[in-house]
Amino acid sequence: MLQHPRTNNCGITHSSIVTCLGYGRSSHLLALREGRSGLSNNHGLDLQFDCYLGKVPDVEGIGFPSRVADFDNRATRLALAALVTDGFEQAVLKIRNRWGADRCGIVLGTSTSGVEMLEKTYKAIPENGAMPEDYSTRHHDNLHAITTFLQEYLGFTGPGYTISTACSSSAKALVDACQLVESGLCDAVLTGGVDSLCMTSLYGFESLELMSKVPCRPCDASRDGLSIGEAAAFMIVERDADGYLKLSGYGESSDGTSMSTPPPDGSGASQAIKAALERANLTPNDIDYVNLHGTATIVNDSTEAKAVETAVYRSVPASSVKGAIGHTLGAAGAAEAVFCQYALEDEVIPGNTGLIDLDPALLPNVSESCRNGQLRHVISNSFGFGGSNCALVLSR
Repeated sequence: MLQHPRTNNCGITHSSIVTCLGYGRSSHLLALREGRSGLSNNHGLDLQFDCYLGKVPDVEGIGFPSRVADFDNRATRLALAALVTDGFEQAVLKIRNRWGADRCGIVLGTSTSGVEMLEKTYKAIPENGAMPEDYSTRHHDNLHAITTFLQEYLGFTGPGYTISTACSSSAKALVDACQLVESGLCDAVLTGGVDSLCMTSLYGFESLELMSKVPCRPCDASRDGLSIGEAAAFMIVERDADGYLKLSGYGESSDGTSMSTPPPDGSGASQAIKAALERANLTPNDIDYVNLHGTATIVNDSTEAKAVETAVYRSVPASSVKGAIGHTLGAAGAAEAVFCQYALEDEVIPGNTGLIDLDPALLPNVSESCRNGQLRHVISNSFGFGGSNCALVLSR
C-alpha cells in the first residue's frame, strides 16, 4: 500500500446514528430538545427480570441485500440501518471513488458483535444435538464479523480491524481512525461502533446487580443502576477536511485495578482527560461541555465526577445521554461522539434525561433539560470494564 505524507488536516466529514430514539440526525436532535427517552419495558424479550431497554425500532423489517445474506443478524442489520440513514452510504461510496478502495479503511468498536445469532442458534439445538453445519462464526459471533460485513458490502480494501475494549471500544476506534489518516496510511476511514441487545450482555449485567428496574437516572441522587441499549453509529474521518468537525485531542489510560470497579478517586479517568486536553493544546477553561460516561451506577457516576473535577473543573456544564438511549456498550463511544457533533453544530447542551434530584456530591452544573449554548470544544468520556479509559476532545 502506498503511504502518503503525514497530515494533521483531517476531519469528521460525515456521520450517522441509529438508536432507540430513531434513525438519523433529525430524530436525535428533536429527542434531545424535548428531553425524551427511548427506553421502554415493552421490549419483547423473554427475560426473567424487570428492566427498561433501549431497543431500536423496526430493525427486523430492513431489507438485507442478498449478496451479503450470510452476514444477516441483528447487529449487521443495525449497521445497515446506519449506513442507509442520512445519506451516509452514498457519501461513503463517493469517498471510496475519490480516494480509491485501497486507501479507505474501517475501524469498528463492538463488545458482542453478532453473538445474538449464536444465542438463537444454540437455543434451537435439540438436546444432545450439534450446532448446524451451516452456522458460521465468521459471519456472526466473531468479533470482527461486522467489520468484515462492512468491508464486503462497501468494497473497502484498506486496513480493517475491530477494537473490543468493553464500553470504550468505539471511542478508541475513532482515535485509531484519526491515527491511520494522520500517519498517511489511509485517506479516509469509516469508524464507529455497533452493539445489539443480546442475552449475554443483559444477564451478565443483571448478575452483577447493575441493572435498574426503572429507566436509568444518571447523576440522580436515587440512581440504582443502568439500562442497556443498542446502537449503530458511524463517522467518516477524512484527510484534507478543512472546515469540518475535528477530533482535536484524545487520551487513553488503563486503571489496572479491577475488572469491574474503577479506583475511587477516578485517577485513571482523569489521566485520560488530561492527556486529551494536552494533545488538543487546550486548557480546562477552553472546554464548554463534558459528555459524561454517566452509566447511572453509584460507583461510576461518583468516580467520574471526581475525575472531571480533577482534570477540568467542577462547574463545567455536563450531562449523560444514557437516560435517553441507555448504555449502548461497545457502540457508546461513537454514538455519544455523534451526539457531541450535533451539540457543537446546533449549539445545544444536551440535557440529562431522567434526572429528578441531582446528587449533591456530583458535578453541580448538570441540567435535566437541553439548553442553548455556544460550544467550541467538548469532551466525551468512555470508560470500560477492566479499566479501559478513553477521552475525546471534539472541536468545531
